[in-house]
Amino acid sequence: MAKMQGLGRGVDLLFNQEEEDEKFFLCDIEKIIPNQYQPRSHFDETSLRELADSIKEKGVIQPLVVVPNDDGTYGLIAGERRLRASQLINLETVPVVTREVNGDDELLELALIENVQRQDLNPIEEAKAYEKLIKVFDYTQEQAAEKVGKKRSTVTNRLRLLQLPDFIQDDIANKALTEGHARAILRLSDDPMAMKMARDQIVKKGMSVRQAEKLTSRMKQEQTINKNVQQKQSPKLPDSFSTSLVNRVTNKLHSKVNLIQNGSRGKLEIEYYSLDDLERVIELITSGE
Repeated sequence: MAKMQGLGRGVDLLFNQEEEDEKFFLCDIEKIIPNQYQPRSHFDETSLRELADSIKEKGVIQPLVVVPNDDGTYGLIAGERRLRASQLINLETVPVVTREVNGDDELLELALIENVQRQDLNPIEEAKAYEKLIKVFDYTQEQAAEKVGKKRSTVTNRLRLLQLPDFIQDDIANKALTEGHARAILRLSDDPMAMKMARDQIVKKGMSVRQAEKLTSRMKQEQTINKNVQQKQSPKLPDSFSTSLVNRVTNKLHSKVNLIQNGSRGKLEIEYYSLDDLERVIELITSGE
C-alpha cells in the first residue's frame, strides 16, 4: 500500500508508518463511531456531495484513522468527512488504519491536530481548536503552533477572531465574511456597536477586504476625533480653583485630600491612617447633618 501524504508535521501522532500495512483493513461503516471530540461543527453539504461523487468514482483513497474499542466497534480519530461522504453513497466498508490511544485526552489532542493539519476547519473552528489545545493541555501559542505545523502568528491571528461577537463569528463560519473582513472589523473591538455597524455595511454592500479596511480605518479615526472633541468640550476646574477646594477640605478634615478630574466628572480622595482616624473623618463630614 502506498504511503499516505498530506498529514503535516504531526503525522507520527496519528499512526506509525512502519506499522501501517499490518494495521490497515476494510472496516464495516456501521462499526465506526464518530469522534465525540470532533472540532469541526460545520460540514458544507455541497463539498460533502462532491467528495461523495469522487469516492464513488475512485474509492476512498486515504484510509480513516480509528481506535479499537473493547466492544468491537472503532472510535473515529480522523476522517469524518470521508465517513459521511461514504455514508451518502451507501458504502458498506471503508479502509481504516488503527491507532492505539491512551485516554480521552490524547483522543481529543489527535482530533484537533489532525483536523487543523488537513485544513478541514473554517477559521472559527480552527481558532476554537487552538483554544482547546491551549486550555486543555496547557500549551503556549508557540507549542500549539508547533503541534500543527503552523506559524505562531497564524495561531495568534486565528485566536483573535474569538474576540468578535458571536454573530460575526457565525458570518465567518458561514462564509458571509472572510477572515480578512474579520481582521478589519477587529480594529473596532473596543466598540461593539461600531463593529455591528461595520459588519452590516460590509455585508449589505458586498465590500472587498480592502474596502472593509478603509471603512473601519475611517470609523476608527472618527472615534478618535469625537473622543478628543468630547474631552475638549468637557468643563474642567481651573487649577487655582481646584487647589483652593483641596485646601479647604484638607483644613477641615486634617487629612490628605486629592481631587481627580475627568472632564465634568471626577472623585475626591480622602486618606485616613487608622480605623480611629476613619471614624474621626466620618464624624467631621457628617457633623453638619
